[in-house]
Amino acid sequence: MTKPPDKSKVVPKLRCAVYTRKSSEEGLEQEFNSLHAQREACEAYIASQRSEGWVLVRDQYDDGGISGGTLERPGLKRLLEDIEDGLVDVVVVYKIDRLSRSLADFAKLVEVFDRNGVTFVSVTQSFNTTTSMGRLTLNILLSFAQFEREVTAERIRDKVAASRKKGMWMGGVPPYGYRVENRKLLVDEETAVHVRWIFDRFLEIGSCTELAREVGTRGIRTPRGNRIDKKYIYRMLSNRVYIGEAVHKGDSYPGEHDAIIDRETWDKVHTILQESPRKRAARTRADTPALLKGLLFGPDGAAFSPTHTRKGGRLYRYYVSQTVLKHGAGACPVGRVPAGEIEAAVIDQLRAVFRQPEIVAGTWKAARVHTDDITEADARAALQQLDPLWDELFPAEQARIVALLVERVDIDTEELNVRLRVDGLSGLAREMLAGNIGEAA
Repeated sequence: MTKPPDKSKVVPKLRCAVYTRKSSEEGLEQEFNSLHAQREACEAYIASQRSEGWVLVRDQYDDGGISGGTLERPGLKRLLEDIEDGLVDVVVVYKIDRLSRSLADFAKLVEVFDRNGVTFVSVTQSFNTTTSMGRLTLNILLSFAQFEREVTAERIRDKVAASRKKGMWMGGVPPYGYRVENRKLLVDEETAVHVRWIFDRFLEIGSCTELAREVGTRGIRTPRGNRIDKKYIYRMLSNRVYIGEAVHKGDSYPGEHDAIIDRETWDKVHTILQESPRKRAARTRADTPALLKGLLFGPDGAAFSPTHTRKGGRLYRYYVSQTVLKHGAGACPVGRVPAGEIEAAVIDQLRAVFRQPEIVAGTWKAARVHTDDITEADARAALQQLDPLWDELFPAEQARIVALLVERVDIDTEELNVRLRVDGLSGLAREMLAGNIGEAA
């Protein structure tokens, strides 16, 4: 007689989770794709092991369009969380590299598996991690998978480098002033006009900060509609694409595209950029409009006009009363004052004003008319920032701030009276808080 099966022997159930992955998104929209094919093969393998107690868990762990070179995958993260929660006994994959292409990453996964008593099985490579031979084979296969991945990456890098040396455009966001057609950079004349103006205007004023403000006034924005700040302008002025070159790892090569900026303009711009902000400020100071032009008045109410003279190669600046210009010396008790002295005196008064509590309070109240977000502490901090920052600003920026803050300066033989604009102080505070007044460069 045939011996009946021993029903007292209970085979423990092993909960099996299938993990599938595909590197690219190509074909994922199809009704039956690569992920489905992997899952079907894994489920068939689990069914073949039913006598060993293998059962399929309901949850699906799929990652479509994600590289195996990273562990930052939603499906894999859910799988690891379920393993840590004790919900999985066996992880089943179609091939090892579906789980990871990195030996270091796979070692981390095996550590998680071992800690939770989970077995790893590849249905097409017939081994698991419960045996020493299986571990050795896994490490060998993963080493070759990682080697292949690194060799592929090297080939791509070499191709990019060779293409850049030939001056080819290798993708990415095209620089402002260009567009891409048929994988080539072409000059976009509508925006190239702005690029040429930015380079030419920088040659005139030498300040990225002031230039960014003028760019904003003109309504010029990045292709994505963002505001162009001084850092963006500095990157534009330093981008060799504009002189028809292609750059790869710091080296420049003749590009296939047309230049927007000529070499002479480029060289002049970079001569200026190589100077420190302080030197640039000093170099352009003589060309800047007088700080108190249109603001200074004498004891008789007549305006003072800026003037200058050169002696021995040095520049001497003055403010002269209109009364003296019309009627000669002696017509006004204060006929002429040295520009540097009177300007320094006004600046000293402004710096003192920034530290006066009643001025700060008035500035705060005026600023709140425009916004409720600014506090009195914000206004105080903003105005106090200007004191140490002043010497770093370009003369043109200093003149703009003085015109914003000062309504009138009256001078006589004994004193100097500076009349402020309260609305100007609040406007300055808002600019400081918004970060619109920065370093001189």
